[in-house]
Amino acid sequence: MREAPKHRIAEDAIKAWRLSAALVMVIPWILVIASFFLFHFIDVPYWYSIVALVVLVVLTYLFVVLVPKIRWRRWRYELFEQEIYIQHGILVVSRTLVPMIRVQHVDTKQGPILKRYKLSNLTISTAATVHEIPALPEQEAAELRDQISELAKVDEDDV
Repeated sequence: MREAPKHRIAEDAIKAWRLSAALVMVIPWILVIASFFLFHFIDVPYWYSIVALVVLVVLTYLFVVLVPKIRWRRWRYELFEQEIYIQHGILVVSRTLVPMIRVQHVDTKQGPILKRYKLSNLTISTAATVHEIPALPEQEAAELRDQISELAKVDEDDV
């Protein structure tokens, strides 16, 4: 069995994922706060809102604080001449080997949150699926994209 891949994604991925999770959690927080006001007017016991608040605090801690750190620890990748080795997962760890001969194209993409931290996602497309290495530093993502593209070229003799 192979060792785990050696390269990690950028540590700033934790900050980017926490910000993304916090933005998603804004909507449930608004709903729980609104429930306190709503239940006051329709004479429903406050304990419904209190239970929802406790559950939301736990979920916010999990998704904003805990999960990004664990996710970052598990994300690893390594580039070989014949394949790309990717490892990720939180509860179930997935290890994927992507043969270079199957790579059709490689892209980098960057949303506003990743741009704030100068990170990019690298996507590797094959005929079957798309594999992603998230939150790489911009320069490293561009270099890796070019390197994979070069390694994935098929000689005319191989066709």
